[in-house]
Amino acid sequence: MEPDWIRWGRALQAIAQTGLHFTQNPYDVERYEQIRDLASEMFAAHSNSQPEVILDLFSQETGYATPKVDVRGVVFREG
Repeated sequence: MEPDWIRWGRALQAIAQTGLHFTQNPYDVERYEQIRDLASEMFAAHSNSQPEVILDLFSQETGYATPKVDVRGVVFREG
């Protein structure tokens, strides 16, 4: 089971990402950016990365935050 701080950081990042996608109000943009900054600081505090590096990674994710699912398969046919 992952630590609580990871769940909290992911939740904050998803809230910020979704909020930034849907809002056009400059005050809300500022608030969601603050939430995103807080999430990046949480991850940086528990890793060897700087908050700016984490924030750059978060900024690459845009749009409505959804779970990422990956399915892969392979079929071998003999003969």
